[in-house]
Amino acid sequence: MSRFVCKLLQSVNHIKSGQRSICLTAVRNVESGSQDDTPTRSVVVEKDAHITLIGLNREQKRNSIDAQTAEQLTDAIVQFEADDTSPVGVLYGIGGSFCAGYDLEELEAEAQRGSLNFLLRHEGSIGPTRRHLRKPIVCGISGFCVAGGLELALLCDLRVMEDTAVLGFFNRRLGVPLSDGGTVRLAAAVGYSNALDIIETGRRVYAREALRMGLINRVVATGTALGQAVNLAFSIAKFPIGSLMHDRNAVLENANNRPGFHAGTYNEIMNVTSDMVTEMQAGVKRFKNSEVKGAKADSWHIKEKTIPDWEKEEIEIERKLKKT
Repeated sequence: MSRFVCKLLQSVNHIKSGQRSICLTAVRNVESGSQDDTPTRSVVVEKDAHITLIGLNREQKRNSIDAQTAEQLTDAIVQFEADDTSPVGVLYGIGGSFCAGYDLEELEAEAQRGSLNFLLRHEGSIGPTRRHLRKPIVCGISGFCVAGGLELALLCDLRVMEDTAVLGFFNRRLGVPLSDGGTVRLAAAVGYSNALDIIETGRRVYAREALRMGLINRVVATGTALGQAVNLAFSIAKFPIGSLMHDRNAVLENANNRPGFHAGTYNEIMNVTSDMVTEMQAGVKRFKNSEVKGAKADSWHIKEKTIPDWEKEEIEIERKLKKT
C-alpha cells in the first residue's frame, strides 16, 4: 500500500471522548489512485500508532484467499505477533467485502487434480488458522464474510460486523468441507445447536441474529467496520497488557482446551475423503455454470400457503368488521 494510505490511516479523526474513526472508502480510493510502482500485494499491513492493521487486498475477488494470499497473511500475522510495540491488531477486507472464502479458480484446479494439498498446509489453508493467535486481533466485517472467510473471522478474538454484511458457510453448496478450525471455534462461540444450524444449512446469517447468538460482538453502520474495529482495538490496548494477556490466554485454555482444539482441527483434515473431493469437483462446476448465484441456501424461506376460498371469505369478512 502506498505512503498516501499510511498517512491517511494515521490521520485519524478524534470524536468526543477520544474515539477514532477511519474511512474505509477513502482508503480504497487513495490506494486505487496511487502512483506507487510496487506490485499490488494481496495482504497490506499498516500501523496506526501501536495498532497493526492487516488488510486483505483482492477486491476483484471479494478478498478470496489463494495460496499466495494465505502465505502473505500468515507472514503478516507472525510479524505482528513478534512486534513488541503492537499489542492488538485489526484484520479487515479492502473493497467492500471481508472475505469470500477460498479462491474459486484455485479451488477448481485443486478439485480437478483430485488434490487435498491446499487443505494440508501446516498453518491452515487460508492463513494461520490451526493454532491460537498469540495476541488479540479484532475483525472488521463488511460485505461477504463466508465459507473460509467466516473461519478466518472466527480466528480473531472479537468481531465487528456492519449491519448489511452477510455471514455463512456457503461452501456447503459446493461440497467443500470446513478445514480451518470452523467446526471447533464456531461451536465454542455459539453453542453446538446454533453451530450445527449454520454449518448444515449453509444459510445466510445477518447481523442481528449473529449478535444475538454471540457470533459477533458489535453491529455497526455500513462503511464503518474498519474504523469501529480500530476503536475497539485501541480500547483494549490502553490497559496493562501483561494481566490482559494472562486472562485472555486463560480463557482460551479453559474454553477451547488446547489439546481438544488441536485434536478437533486435526480431525477436520484427516477425515476428508476422496468422495468429498468428487463432490467438490461437481459442486465447483455446478456453481460456475449456474446463471443465478443468489441466496439459494436461505432455509427460512417459507413456501406460500394455499388458502381455500372459504377461508379467504372469512378473512375478508373479518377485515371488513375491523374497519367498521
